[in-house]
Amino acid sequence: MTALTDFTVRAGNGDPVDLSAHEGQVVLVVNTASKCGFTPQYDGLEALQKRFAGRGFTVLAFPCNQFGGQEPGSAEEIAEFCQVNFSTTFPLFGKVDVNGANADPLFDWLKTEAPGVLGSKAIKWNFTKFLVGRDGQVVKRYGPADKPEAIAPDIEALL
Repeated sequence: MTALTDFTVRAGNGDPVDLSAHEGQVVLVVNTASKCGFTPQYDGLEALQKRFAGRGFTVLAFPCNQFGGQEPGSAEEIAEFCQVNFSTTFPLFGKVDVNGANADPLFDWLKTEAPGVLGSKAIKWNFTKFLVGRDGQVVKRYGPADKPEAIAPDIEALL
């Protein structure tokens, strides 16, 4: 796999979703959680979605329960939480592992393409973000504390 668009992931209902549907788009991939201190970032992610969607941008959210059990709900519960609390319009996929032997292949690829601090390939916490350019290549990795609004200039530059 050499680009974001080479991957197939799972929707919340378990159906396969081919990411080639996002070919030519700028994409922000985020591992999310509903009961995390960073959960309010959903507001900022939705603001990015609304601001840039018409120009070929989307957020792709992947719930993850690997950090403190902060995403315990079912796919339906997670989707309802996001809709009710943040009115999200971007795609929300099925729960994934982002680290370890069962890590989703997409996240293994993202971590290899954009290692973290000191070259670490592990994702440290919820709301780690990966910005992917129109060519399907990872441009930059952002930590959980990096607020979505701070990423807007980088998105703008790619659009």
